[in-house]
Amino acid sequence: MCGILGYMSSPSAVSEQLCEKMLSKIIHRGPDDFGVWIDQDAGIALGHRRLSIQDLSPLGHQPMESMSGRYVIVFNGEVYNFKVLQAELESVGYAFRGHSDTEIMLACIEEWGVEQALVKFVGMFAFALWDKKEGILTLARDRLGEKPLYYGFQGNTFLFGSELKALKVHPDWQGEINRDALSLYMRHNYIPAPYSMYKEISKLVPGTYIQLKGGGASELKVYWSAKGVAEQGVKDPLYLSDDEAVSSLDKLLRETISEKMIADVPLGAFLSGGIDSSAVVAIMQQESYRKVKTFSIGFHEKGYNEAEHAKAVAAHLGTDHTEMYVTAEQAMDVIPKLPMMYDEPFSDSSQIPTFLVSDMTKQHVTVALSGDGGDELFAGYNRYFLGQSLWNKLSKVPKSLRGLVASSITAVSPSAWDRLGSIGGYVIPSIRERTGDKLHKLAGILGVQSSEEMYCRLISHWHDPASLVLGGQELPTVLTEPALCADLDDFTQRMQFLDAVSYLPDDILTKVDRAGMAVSLETRIPFLDHRLFEFAWRIPMHQKVRDGHGKWLLRQVLYQYVPQSLIDRPKMGFGIPIDQWLRTSLRDWAEALLDEKRLEREGFFNVRLVRKKWSEHLSGERNWQYHLWDVLMFQAWLEKERDDSV
Repeated sequence: MCGILGYMSSPSAVSEQLCEKMLSKIIHRGPDDFGVWIDQDAGIALGHRRLSIQDLSPLGHQPMESMSGRYVIVFNGEVYNFKVLQAELESVGYAFRGHSDTEIMLACIEEWGVEQALVKFVGMFAFALWDKKEGILTLARDRLGEKPLYYGFQGNTFLFGSELKALKVHPDWQGEINRDALSLYMRHNYIPAPYSMYKEISKLVPGTYIQLKGGGASELKVYWSAKGVAEQGVKDPLYLSDDEAVSSLDKLLRETISEKMIADVPLGAFLSGGIDSSAVVAIMQQESYRKVKTFSIGFHEKGYNEAEHAKAVAAHLGTDHTEMYVTAEQAMDVIPKLPMMYDEPFSDSSQIPTFLVSDMTKQHVTVALSGDGGDELFAGYNRYFLGQSLWNKLSKVPKSLRGLVASSITAVSPSAWDRLGSIGGYVIPSIRERTGDKLHKLAGILGVQSSEEMYCRLISHWHDPASLVLGGQELPTVLTEPALCADLDDFTQRMQFLDAVSYLPDDILTKVDRAGMAVSLETRIPFLDHRLFEFAWRIPMHQKVRDGHGKWLLRQVLYQYVPQSLIDRPKMGFGIPIDQWLRTSLRDWAEALLDEKRLEREGFFNVRLVRKKWSEHLSGERNWQYHLWDVLMFQAWLEKERDDSV
């Protein structure tokens, strides 16, 4: 796991000193070593910061030249099947100096060309490759988007890198805020690829590469398509009995997880006690001859603590477990670091506990495996097994009647609904916490025209960003462009696909990468091995969702290692009590960022709308934590942006 960057410009503008200055901004991604390579005549500079994981010797140093001298590469990530590729190359006469995957990658590219090499790589990666012979720069990203890569022209200079903070150092950086991307952010709490918060700067889409020659970019080239995999998987399902399916998944998980345990440095795993992380840790322990190091954090606030469950799973598996209970003060101390950590607005509030567990884990190991991706592959989110049922019922009710019911619900405030849920000190069994908020959310869904619109409502924060962001209109995404979505008849499968190509890479994987890299911790995600992704799409839905529960098949595998009683419980998000903190400890901080005159002066938001939600949240009338956190994270980012410019 490392950090890469570079630029193409006029020969006179290329310098080692500038490249080193840019690299200094991403030292956290690679504190162990750095390197610069330039070709003054060609106007190309490549920079690399190294977090040494595989081949700790100088033979793993980057930028690295191929054996023939034709190619130079800077690479971030891991190619897990490099030993298999090495054996294949050695059989046709290649010999290698070290044992890094980077050296193997270069030989693969020399032997088979860029696209065929990409098809052969199994791993997480983002790299920049310079072809001296042809004068071509190639940028490539892994299939599911584990590793980041930004790129774009600023004036006549083409910039690229792992993080935006490095690109901002270049004197040609312009950094004009893209209000249309801001609109997307307000809907999703992240900015979907290919967009970024800056005009003319893009994120490379997962499973693609681009090539530049003579200052012009080629079209985006696709070497692996999640859309194609999903469509083909549904057309060609695996007709396996339940026992056969469990055995096949178990075998595949063992292979992929053991592959991702290869490292020349200490390795461990995040453990929440949920299905996904427990499955990863259980198989790690099965494949290991020593106790696996596992890590979890807990919160004292009721409803936000999974540490007890993680501890029970760790005890059963016999791992070397470390846990830490985090105070509200410790969690809030992270907030000022977030704008620097993410470079652009990002407001999934689980970014805070993700950083805290990464920070603790780094004190013990350099690599940590994570259970992310299991929900998208094996249908774990509640919306997957409730969405279809809800839409089937809603679609049978006339729209006029649905509108009447919605009006009746919203006529009563959420706080009043909450009070109605408690009678004489007893809580009605069917009523849960935040009843009013859930009922108001249901009211918003009642008026939808299609299943796709319902999904969009379910995953949206601000439902009408155009009314909030001044001068901003939403850009097209996979949610709004039918041609980008997989052609799938089943509504649940469409939701899975949309999450896999948007929410997963642009929220979950962004969060994990930045949190881990902020403390120089490499994170690996076994569920995102593309072979496992392809297998999951061939599994019929009845082996994913059964008896009103998701992840049926993955559960059956896990039950072979961990008692069902330790696993089966309601799904809990990796969250923190932001709603409470905004009314108490964070109130002054938030009030300063949401000050009416400040909002008017900055000119990005509909001030009346923001202030109304803030007032309702403070009074307890509504819980607007997610909407407000979106605005607050933008405001905090904007403040940091202006401090940097000064």
